[in-house]
Amino acid sequence: MKPAPEKEYVAILSYLPPKSFWAMPQFFYCTRRIQTPLKSARGLVGYSLLAHVVAKRFWTLSIWQDEVSLMSFVHKDPHRETMVIPRRLMAGTYFVRWKIIGSAVRRIGTTLWSDSMHGNQSSDSCHVPTRVEPRNWKGTMSL
Repeated sequence: MKPAPEKEYVAILSYLPPKSFWAMPQFFYCTRRIQTPLKSARGLVGYSLLAHVVAKRFWTLSIWQDEVSLMSFVHKDPHRETMVIPRRLMAGTYFVRWKIIGSAVRRIGTTLWSDSMHGNQSSDSCHVPTRVEPRNWKGTMSL
């Protein structure tokens, strides 16, 4: 879906660090279970997964039409059940949510990821309230 330039959307960045390499197979299994229905989720504008496998650090970035669409997906299986199952396997997960206008969403790829990961305010249309590490990454978003 192409975002409308003047419409406001909801962005969410998640940080998902597994506690150990032993947790990785289940983490990958859960990630795959969520990605399959995510691709066709109602209200999804775009999403991306950034993986630093050796460092056991993973991030997701997704853009939604509105809060209702986001929360509808979050509270449906398999996402809902996956959030509960691997808690014992995860260390220090956190999530940052903010509003973003469509013209800023159109900066898909490195600019949007960079703004999201570093809390930059390249314009009033994309305010990310919290700084997230690391500084060196590469990622793209699929729309």
